[in-house]
Amino acid sequence: MNIEDYKGVWVFIEETDGEIEGVSLELLGAGRKLADKLEVPLAGVLMGHGIKALASKVIAYGADEVYVIDHPVMKNYRTESFMKGVIMLAEKYKPEIFLYGATPNGKDLASAVATDLNTGLTADTTMLDIDLDNRLFEASRPAFGGNIMATILCKKHRPQMATVRPKVMKALEPDTSRTGRIIEESIALSEDDMRTKVLKIVKDITNKANLSDAHVIVCGGKGMGDLQNFQMLYDLADAIGATVGGTRDVVEAGWLPHHLQIGQTGETVTPKIYFAIALSGAIQHVVGMKNSEIIIAINKDPNAPIFDVATYGIVGDALEIVPKLTEQFKQMRNEKGGEISYA
Repeated sequence: MNIEDYKGVWVFIEETDGEIEGVSLELLGAGRKLADKLEVPLAGVLMGHGIKALASKVIAYGADEVYVIDHPVMKNYRTESFMKGVIMLAEKYKPEIFLYGATPNGKDLASAVATDLNTGLTADTTMLDIDLDNRLFEASRPAFGGNIMATILCKKHRPQMATVRPKVMKALEPDTSRTGRIIEESIALSEDDMRTKVLKIVKDITNKANLSDAHVIVCGGKGMGDLQNFQMLYDLADAIGATVGGTRDVVEAGWLPHHLQIGQTGETVTPKIYFAIALSGAIQHVVGMKNSEIIIAINKDPNAPIFDVATYGIVGDALEIVPKLTEQFKQMRNEKGGEISYA
């Protein structure tokens, strides 16, 4: 392998029902920064069926080029068909960096591609950078239970690949005036070649709270004491129209279901306002919420690490402060005659 033959930054573009997934737009923003540092083009890889029109959106969000494989076999994601498409493109055009969203499909595809291309893959990264002196991609992720950040290099193989957690990168503002090159590629595949068949797509219909879409989150830690005290956070959330989340300790104690856990082993969130209540601010939690626009921390320990990332901090007993905040917000809602706006 001649590493010098590999140039360019690629982003795998996930598409569902004709819409590009948010994590792919976020990765185009991150990829743009990497490509500019390396002075190379940024490309999106778009595969599916009836998806050519989405290429202009990929360009609007920062790409210089879009590689498109539009094929009936690609209508629904399957490891086998998408892996063959990505490998064909990678072997032909030789990207030096390839980013995927750390989603179920993204992680599945990236691991299969890395195996077949005999290259490295850093999973669930939260920080990306370039070592310009050695032209190496630096992919960083929490390690050892979140106690340190490990930066992982792939020195001898290309492409350098990583999956990136949703919500940790920022998408660029779309610029519809941007122009770019769209490269359409064909692939020799038929449904008979596929070892797996998509028989039916079952939509997940649920009433579960969706942390990733919440504008305001009230997150509690074990410092709330017990399940009964934790209910105070629901009262606060009701008063301000928020969604309740918790730390890993809270979930392990049975106070909340796992889908409401925020942090390294839970959800990554980026709300407008994040209340961090009675939680210390361990790094494995902070990686899941540090990109919130406003972080309001309440903790009786003035040296709690959460204050290092907080926009505003209140030092005091959450069991005394939370009920007072709740009453103030209820009064505010009554005065305004209804909901509180966070526009």
